[in-house]
Amino acid sequence: MNNLAIITARGGSKRIPKKNIKEFCGKPIIAYSIEAALQSEIFDEVMVSTDSDEIAEVARNYGASVPFMRSEAASNDFATTADVLNEVLDEYEKRGYTFEYFACIYPTAPFVTGEKLKRAFNIICNSDADSVRTVVQYSYPPQRAFVCRDGFLTYQYPQFYRSRSQDLEPVYHDCGQLYVFRSSSFREFGDAGKMLPLIVPEEETQDIDTYSDWNLAEIKYRKFILGKK
Repeated sequence: MNNLAIITARGGSKRIPKKNIKEFCGKPIIAYSIEAALQSEIFDEVMVSTDSDEIAEVARNYGASVPFMRSEAASNDFATTADVLNEVLDEYEKRGYTFEYFACIYPTAPFVTGEKLKRAFNIICNSDADSVRTVVQYSYPPQRAFVCRDGFLTYQYPQFYRSRSQDLEPVYHDCGQLYVFRSSSFREFGDAGKMLPLIVPEEETQDIDTYSDWNLAEIKYRKFILGKK
């Protein structure tokens, strides 16, 4: 096997109950990640790592495999994404399978598409990077940020307070959709190593941590994704 898709879907979400399988624009939100991975046709295996039987059933219904359940150690509040990914790779190695590349796709990422996954793989396969991640540019330069000190606003970075926005270096943040890793590098560094970006437009990303975030994501999806069809 060469390429593996890992969709990380722990049960027990507290802020949005059953978040990973909650209906989003007509189907469980995890279905979008599974379908994107399958439609990309670049993976030998599309699997879901979960500790929830309910999530596992939904995942299988949409075409993903759940060859083993996530351990308790990788399911607690202190487990990192890297812990989960290493556990998955370890379990496959026990079964005699290794992968040249793998993708980590979040289960609440309806803006992930097969096309984006292909672009990410094209970037890493034609470079010496260890990983590729989706990022989005800050909508306003963080160099012009304010902080509140002693009750008064002051510039966080006073050296930039006279700078024009268009003269400042663009700054990006992780948009929580997907990562692609060179497996050997991930195993060596235990992290992203040397990264390259896949820049996503702002209308195709939304953090989903609260019900308000969820509603905004659905509005964006209907307008910018469904509106294109």
